[in-house]
Amino acid sequence: MANGDKQNRTAAQRATAAPRTFGPVSDLERHLPSDWWRTLFNAAYLKTDGDVVENPDNTRREVDLVVQAAGLDPNDRILDLCCGQGRHSLELARRGFREVTGLDRSRYLIRLARKRAASENLSIAFHEGDARKLRRSDNSFHCIMLMGNSFGYFEQKRDDEAVLETVSRALVPGGVLFLDVVDGDWMRTNFEPRTWEWIDQHHFVCRERALAKDGERIVSREVITHAERGVIADQFYAERLYSQAQLTDLLAHVGFEAIRCHGSLEASSDRGQDLGMMAHRLVLTARATRQPAVPQAQTLRRIPQVTVLLGDPSLPDTVKVDGKFNPIDIDTIERLKLALAELSDYKFSYIDDHQSLARTLRAEPPAFVFNLCDEGFWNRATMELHIPALLDMHGIPHSGAGAASLGLCYNKNLVRGFAESIDIPTPMESYIGPDDTVATLPATFPAFVKPNFGDSSVGITKDAVVHNSTELMAYIEWLRSTFGRCAILIQEFLAGTEYSVGVVGNPGLSYRVLPALQVDYSELPEGLPPILCYESKWLPDSPYWDRVKYSEADISDDQRRTLYDHSNTLFERLGCRDYARFDFRADTNGVIKLMEVNPNPGWCWDGKFNMMAGYAGLRYSDLLRLIIEAAQDRVFSDSAKPQMGKSVLSSVS
Repeated sequence: MANGDKQNRTAAQRATAAPRTFGPVSDLERHLPSDWWRTLFNAAYLKTDGDVVENPDNTRREVDLVVQAAGLDPNDRILDLCCGQGRHSLELARRGFREVTGLDRSRYLIRLARKRAASENLSIAFHEGDARKLRRSDNSFHCIMLMGNSFGYFEQKRDDEAVLETVSRALVPGGVLFLDVVDGDWMRTNFEPRTWEWIDQHHFVCRERALAKDGERIVSREVITHAERGVIADQFYAERLYSQAQLTDLLAHVGFEAIRCHGSLEASSDRGQDLGMMAHRLVLTARATRQPAVPQAQTLRRIPQVTVLLGDPSLPDTVKVDGKFNPIDIDTIERLKLALAELSDYKFSYIDDHQSLARTLRAEPPAFVFNLCDEGFWNRATMELHIPALLDMHGIPHSGAGAASLGLCYNKNLVRGFAESIDIPTPMESYIGPDDTVATLPATFPAFVKPNFGDSSVGITKDAVVHNSTELMAYIEWLRSTFGRCAILIQEFLAGTEYSVGVVGNPGLSYRVLPALQVDYSELPEGLPPILCYESKWLPDSPYWDRVKYSEADISDDQRRTLYDHSNTLFERLGCRDYARFDFRADTNGVIKLMEVNPNPGWCWDGKFNMMAGYAGLRYSDLLRLIIEAAQDRVFSDSAKPQMGKSVLSSVS
């Protein structure tokens, strides 16, 4: 099929896909995605909130206040953080401010901002990115604005603090933060539990609101309905409710000074309807100090002595080319060490001798192990789970999944059955046991044949996609002759787009879903099946090498929510820890189905996980830090765990 035909089919599938609706909901918080802010801000947002956020009078009045309260000069470098469609940036540029930058997580809104700036011939730099990870953090800006309730979105307070720390680093000494955020005390007692309104001649929106169980956030639900087509969106979002005193304390804690409140701000509505979170806002300014304070609690939650555990280059490794570590593998390890060296607040040592590993751990137990030994103990993939088991037996805290999770996810048939039990779609599948002599033919061809146990695409070659019973039996025979008595899966071949989702963190602590990745097979030579086979990962002279491409997934909001929801559920229910990757692929009807779950996924610089981190604006070293800190936060979250023994606590600086 030509690329144009593929694109047309995908667009048609998106247009006809039924929206996800929930019906009556008794607990709004239970349905709230942890990262709701990734998908909410789109064209529908500009419809539901356009009476306020597309209101020129509101924008001009708010910019008047910024200019006055922050004492802006036309030559000041200004960052409009979480800028949305850029309404404040555009207004500042119209007034002659020459150094204006806008940053927002929403690709849709950033593209709209750029289009509007171009139409008015205004010079503004608009970028897509995460407020917690500004790339310019070297005292660059004279003023940073957080406008229109763009603060308090994250599930954890620590993420709000991280935004303010990043802002402090990005401001010049004495630079001004302008913060426009909902008045938490007022909203907590004045919000309307239910409202509805027409937003244009054809659409209306119904809203529900409730306080979270801890009373610290307000959770909202919007059901957007077309008068003839019915429900087109059912979405949940939340905002943390800070009082003026709490905001002042938080700003001072991060290191800001000269904190001032400039009263309250109320928006106007073109429709004269529900103002929601824009009804009553606090306006504060604060100035950055020369040396932003580092909270003491953050220092106490870190174990600076980190031992990195790797595969053993002196031992055979049947997964790798020629059955051993080669120059590419050595280069990958060197790149890892260079990236870790950038984390100056940690000191790293390395262990890769498996022959003496048990003796070393017993004689000199490390304070904390960064477990990157995805080769497995003695470089045996079937013994990957032995590494965390050995560390746990010695009471050594470590990153990554435990033995039980690794063992479970290594069995692909078990993962599929588990996913089915919680209503996550999976491909149709037949299981052939090690001693079975008869294979059940698939319902349809082509089919996909692979070993039930394994990773790194071992046992999956270009011939794994079979088109008839003769090819099927030939491939089964090849697997048995190559790998001996092995369990085999015969699956429905999923011909649609392939995706990966990466998660860093742990439920209940800091938790982050990386932007989804999409696999592009369009450059493969004709006749090669579009799969990530062994040749594509390990054989540089294969026709797959360098022809499989990757990009950030081009998907609808509903598809993104589906991918993220499935990944979040599987992460928690399968006992993943600190980081994991989930692979999906769509069938010919566009239904996204689970392929595999990868706890402790590939950590190399050119792997899928680091690619997804790059889409989020993270460098390789940033990703490694996130994994280490997620693991250490988990270690400290429960003092009753065995790894919270003396060897851990005594090592903390």
